[in-house]
Amino acid sequence: MHAMSHTVLVVDDDLDVIVGMLEDLGCEVTSAQSGPDALDRLGQNENISILITDINMPGMDGHELAELRLRPELKILQLSGREPRRGGLPMIRKPFSFEELADTMRRTAGVC
Repeated sequence: MHAMSHTVLVVDDDLDVIVGMLEDLGCEVTSAQSGPDALDRLGQNENISILITDINMPGMDGHELAELRLRPELKILQLSGREPRRGGLPMIRKPFSFEELADTMRRTAGVC
């Protein structure tokens, strides 16, 4: 049996860095530019098991997106440079290193 591979959906305005890090961790990565865009992708791709969302986004922010809880089994990780945590979700402070991201993924979502 091969290990389940996680597809990670990243919603952020600064995608390149985190997408590269996640690919280095062996994740399948798909990305979205906004909350509504993320909802579309979640609706279309059943393989997405981890959502990593920036909290500060225009329109629907990362808290609102997380609170929709489209799928009970979806693991959610939030990113923020300045927002306080809310709702007990794991959060990574920006800017973060590859090690911090890898460590948080291991603790919260399991590695891809």
